[in-house]
Amino acid sequence: MATTNHNDLPCRERFDAMTEPQSSDGLTAAQAAQRLLENGPNALPASRPLSAGRLLLDVVAEPMFLLLVACGVIYLLLGDRNEALMLLGFVCIVMGITFFQRRRTERSLHALSDLSCPRALVIRDGKQGRIAGRDLVPGDLVLLAEGDRVPADIELLSTSNLTADESMLTGESVPVVKHSSAETDGSPACLVYSGTLITQGTASGLVVATGPHSALGRIGASLVSMGSELTPIQSETRRVVRNVAIGGLCLAAGLALVYWWLRGDALQGLLAGLTLAMAILPEELPVILTLFLGLGAWRLGRESILARSIPAIELLGATTVLCVDKTGTLTANRMDVAQLWSEQSAYACQSSHAGALQEELHGLLEYAVLASHRRAFDPMEWAIGQTGARLLANTEHLHADWRLIDDYPLSRHMLAMSRVWRSPDHSEFLVAAKGAPEAIIDLCHLAPARAAAIAAQVLAMANDGLRVIGVASATFAAPPLPDNQHVFDFEFLGLLGLHDPVRPEVPDAVAHCHAAGIRVVMITGDHPATAMAIARQAGIAGMASGLMSGMDLAALDDTALQARLAETDVFCRIAPEQKLRLVQAFRSRGDIVAMTGDGVNDAPALKAANIGVAMGARGTDVAREAAALVLLKDDFSSLLLAVQHGRRLFANLRKAIVFIVAVHVPIVGLSILPVLLGWPLLLMPVHILFLQMVIDPACSIVFEAEPIEADAMVSKPRRPGMHLFDREILLRGLLQGAGLLAMLVGFHVCVRWMGNADEVARATTFLSLVLSNLGLIYVNRQWAQPSWKRGVTSNRAFAWISISASLLLLLVLGVAAIRALFAFALPDLPLLMQCTFVAVLAIIWFECVKWGLSKWRRPRGLAAH
Repeated sequence: MATTNHNDLPCRERFDAMTEPQSSDGLTAAQAAQRLLENGPNALPASRPLSAGRLLLDVVAEPMFLLLVACGVIYLLLGDRNEALMLLGFVCIVMGITFFQRRRTERSLHALSDLSCPRALVIRDGKQGRIAGRDLVPGDLVLLAEGDRVPADIELLSTSNLTADESMLTGESVPVVKHSSAETDGSPACLVYSGTLITQGTASGLVVATGPHSALGRIGASLVSMGSELTPIQSETRRVVRNVAIGGLCLAAGLALVYWWLRGDALQGLLAGLTLAMAILPEELPVILTLFLGLGAWRLGRESILARSIPAIELLGATTVLCVDKTGTLTANRMDVAQLWSEQSAYACQSSHAGALQEELHGLLEYAVLASHRRAFDPMEWAIGQTGARLLANTEHLHADWRLIDDYPLSRHMLAMSRVWRSPDHSEFLVAAKGAPEAIIDLCHLAPARAAAIAAQVLAMANDGLRVIGVASATFAAPPLPDNQHVFDFEFLGLLGLHDPVRPEVPDAVAHCHAAGIRVVMITGDHPATAMAIARQAGIAGMASGLMSGMDLAALDDTALQARLAETDVFCRIAPEQKLRLVQAFRSRGDIVAMTGDGVNDAPALKAANIGVAMGARGTDVAREAAALVLLKDDFSSLLLAVQHGRRLFANLRKAIVFIVAVHVPIVGLSILPVLLGWPLLLMPVHILFLQMVIDPACSIVFEAEPIEADAMVSKPRRPGMHLFDREILLRGLLQGAGLLAMLVGFHVCVRWMGNADEVARATTFLSLVLSNLGLIYVNRQWAQPSWKRGVTSNRAFAWISISASLLLLLVLGVAAIRALFAFALPDLPLLMQCTFVAVLAIIWFECVKWGLSKWRRPRGLAAH
């Protein structure tokens, strides 16, 4: 390790040494606000959301509306001018509904960009805090650490072993060593650029350029490109729509030719064919898919869960294993020093009877403070600093005037860090070290008997759920400093036990995961006894649960590891690179793995997991970019909430598709049968258009807003290979639709047989169809229990759709001009009551299908979940 001077101090220590007010305190809030007005937000010109005009153009160009316009032209050719104008008026209404839905989706997706904005750690008004990267302004004092994405162009004031990956700007993959401006006299080596990545070390610096004025902004680069890939269900939906559309158009052309051949009227035949094409075309599918996924991501965002990958939302409901870390996810990440121990004495910091700290422990706490950053960012170091300030107050053991000379950071090979100090009146260097007890014992080169006694004390403290830290001290005569901490002659001082309580909501959340068939696995770097104690408090591990250490893992081959995974829920002393192997091992067993992580070295494991989950508050930018989900609140309950959303979204998508299949069966049947049986046409374009006003909002708004099923989180995860359009979905939809078609045809025949006019028979059949469609929505909103047990009020969107459809039916039947356009005659009251009776019979049939399929469905199907 190379020697550093004062300008190379770690950034948080450097602030303590600065004398300039702006450098140490940063900008004031008023200065920052003024500069933000002057310079604009720190953001690159991004792709703008689709304009209202572009969305309207896309809606107009849809096949459904082109077919409707063609029908209007045919009405004009037939001389039915009023019908043509009325039809086109309804076209405008349906287009307005479609435009509103797409506008809502576009806005919800665009709102997610605010959540995905990178964050920066700054000093403002002398206080350290994180702000949105877009709020950075020139002159801001920024802290950088390993794993951070540089939020703006920054001139470095201090550095400590700093390197940056500038490959996105230069194409060079080798990290670039950076130095402070005092060392480089303003050369590019003292600058880090927006969008580059800190790969090692720490630094502080002043923002010199933001947004379009940064190096990245000047070359017009784009940091993020999201949402361009097709997800599996999008590909499946596109394939289904294409196949159904091709088949439907062929069938419509055949019907037009048959009508012409049987009745000799080409224009009416073309109108019948276009009506059938409109009835078959499943144009709702792409709309509901876009809306469901967009609003699903938006709903997650409202719960402080950022979905960076749409496929992750699809897979959430299939998750079988949650691999979680301990600190900050299961625990509160709010540490307190609970116990101090040396070979001469012990002190319980949280005891109500604790008196003054014994003299024998002063050195232990003194050097624990010296081994920590003064401006503590890590909760453990903050707890040590607070305890030192409280217990060592008014003693000579706090050294605000000591100067930091160098530091030896924690590494994967040495789980301890050392900091080298010099006092104003002492020529020697004083070295403070803290870290894993076994690492400190190794640095102190202790005799086996003494090391064993200390290890026994570590185990006793860890069994109480404490995180145990060893502390040592050394002196060094003169520079240059060595490259390796082992060169120092360390003296063992004692142990600190830190308490990080389990979050109060974690045990219940873990229990819910277990009830949902999801296995929770804890992966941590802590001592085995500490890890097991926390796992038991969280409900992850029982008395018989297996535990595996990093050393055990390294000694196993892949086959042996596979055999151990089934019985192991706690993994301790795990190095970051070993997380990748664990994720791959779980996936090779067929599990769908969600993995949490926050460090630079966690990125490969996050990428390898089916669903990588990064911690938004304490995580590094590298981890966030590798992850599919970002928890803006670093707690386990957010992860469980994400799984609930995933299950709800997939289940509701399947319900919507069943409705689409079921509702199209009677529409297609009522379009074809009259032609084949020689009846007058039952459904015309205006009727199809009216039905679209009910179907489209129902598919997208009603089903998307449906709450999660009562038993969704007490059922096993769905099979990862389950398709949206599988056998059960088609069977459920076809059975419901075929039964409804049979009822409508039978009712139509009865109405005609009773001597009613064709217009009356058409009106009653259509009225029954619309009311039955509302019943179809009502029944399919949930599959786990009879519909009446949930009621209507649990979904306000359904209530509004039902009221709107009923009012529109009253308008159609009550206004003579509109009734004539629909080719209706007003039925009498007994016929209207019979229409209602048909709808009730249809609801009973739908419930029977639902009940029968729930008995037939195999246990592993879980289609509703």
